[in-house]
Amino acid sequence: MLLRPEDHERIHVAIEQAEKKTSGEIVAVVARECSDYWEVPLVWGVGAALIAPAAALLAGAWPALVGQLGSGWVAAHAGSVQAAVSEALTAYVWIQAVLFVATALVVSVPPVRRFLTPRALKNERVRRRAEEQFAAQGVRLTKGRTGLLIFASLAERRAEVIVDKAIAQAVPQAEWDGVLQVLIAGMKAGDPGAGFAEAIGKAGDLLARHAPRRPGDHNELPDTVIELE
Repeated sequence: MLLRPEDHERIHVAIEQAEKKTSGEIVAVVARECSDYWEVPLVWGVGAALIAPAAALLAGAWPALVGQLGSGWVAAHAGSVQAAVSEALTAYVWIQAVLFVATALVVSVPPVRRFLTPRALKNERVRRRAEEQFAAQGVRLTKGRTGLLIFASLAERRAEVIVDKAIAQAVPQAEWDGVLQVLIAGMKAGDPGAGFAEAIGKAGDLLARHAPRRPGDHNELPDTVIELE
């Protein structure tokens, strides 16, 4: 489980209490990670393979590097210019291959990969996963188009609030930024359950102002937090 049982209960109670005041439907989703970012190790590996040898060559370190490779086998073939060039190019390619593999393997280690993944890419993947869950969990299917998804990804330490058409027209984005702030604060403090509960309460207050509960309203979506492993 991504969250403790007591966190699940706290979020469940928070959603129930919030929806007593509004016709809106709140869905909470927490993911371990939104992407494996397979391209990040490849990009770093290619970058190291292309840039490091070229930088060494421009800095004048290449002859020394080639001379050390293979215990001086370049010198053993120094009688032929063609052989020397061929051996130097072969060494260059081998060094590129080793750098690519070594760098890609290191960057594939999850903590290293997360650290080296660009912020913009993390934001894009978290947003895309949140939008996918908005559709998958049926949030866009509520009768009054008043569904709201609160989404958090633990690995990326990022969160999103996705709202349906009726709510988006009534509540400015700046209001939802406040909901995100309390959720992210809880995640940073190592207490995502508390962050979710506070964010849900804040979202419920906003929904109550712009989409108050009406006679005949009934619960259309589950009030439990959904975990994505």
